[in-house]
Amino acid sequence: MWQAEVRVDLDAIRHNVEVLRAGTTAEVMAVVKGDGYGHGLVPSARAALAGGATWLGVATLDEGLKLRQAGLEAPIMAWLHAPGLPLHEGVEAGLDLSAGSVELLDDLVRAAGRTGRTARVHLKIDTGLSRGGATAAEWPVLLEAAAKAQADGHIEVIGVWSHLVHADVPGHETTDRQLAAFAEALAVAEGFGVTPRYRHIANSAATLTRPDTHYDLVRPGVAVFGLSPVPGETFGLRPAMTARARVALTKRVPAGQGVSYGHTYVTERETTLALVPLGYADGVPRHGSNIGPVQLGGKRHTIAGRVCMDQIMVDVGDDPVVAGDVATLFGPGDDGGPTATEWADAIGTINYEVVTRFGSTRVPRVYDGTAGVPS
Repeated sequence: MWQAEVRVDLDAIRHNVEVLRAGTTAEVMAVVKGDGYGHGLVPSARAALAGGATWLGVATLDEGLKLRQAGLEAPIMAWLHAPGLPLHEGVEAGLDLSAGSVELLDDLVRAAGRTGRTARVHLKIDTGLSRGGATAAEWPVLLEAAAKAQADGHIEVIGVWSHLVHADVPGHETTDRQLAAFAEALAVAEGFGVTPRYRHIANSAATLTRPDTHYDLVRPGVAVFGLSPVPGETFGLRPAMTARARVALTKRVPAGQGVSYGHTYVTERETTLALVPLGYADGVPRHGSNIGPVQLGGKRHTIAGRVCMDQIMVDVGDDPVVAGDVATLFGPGDDGGPTATEWADAIGTINYEVVTRFGSTRVPRVYDGTAGVPS
């Protein structure tokens, strides 16, 4: 008998990638970083490939190596590298690795030399996010070094890429400015003889709303898992994760009874409280105290009082809720229950954060569906 669980619908992931593929002529890189946004790195990757993704994207070297160790042979790009990492392991595994500075490019050249293999490299240009990537002033220097390293056989420049700032606001002028900067960066690259097969800048939102950003490859992340990056739109995506637990205890309490730490919630009448064994150690945001939605007994309720490390309380009034009943924090919403997006709206964050919080915790992940499951 289970107490709490995170259920992941692999067929939903496959469906979502099929939706994304249908909207573009570019290849699709399914981004499965952050342990598949909390859905599980390897199962999510396999389901995405089953849906037609031809690339996989991750942030860290370790994530990329785990996918290779699981036997996945699709192109895999990893892009977040601090100095001193064993990049030679990535080169040996045939990972595509990113360089947004001459220093990092030099690390990749050394990694290639250590392995005797040519490193597959994507050069990153900062078009306005002011995060990773070379600035416009640094870009020619990086290109010159990359062109030389490619001529020497140390690297192959597979791609040039960047990342968008405001694609989740369709029509935002920043996207147009970034596209212009990206086009200029590609023109400068061509002047150095760097003409990569793949040019990519589109994230989930741009994949769904801006075909002019698609180039040769798109990089959807949260949309792969059925969550919309654009408020108020669903695009036919199906949320893949459900977080739920079985009520551990119910009790009748009188009016005026404080509930949970600090008594930030006080009952207004005699009522039933239900204890649900999920807390912030499992991924429930503590700032969901008194506002986080929960479905229990076929009705919507709100967390009563502060979220604790291991549990939350729900005031169910006179509803006939008993121990063993299932409380759903979020899921696809088909039965009127809360969604991760509703949780995000309630606590002032994004749905990405909500589902990612539930990854790799003590709550077991259970998989439904057959997409990508080895036969």
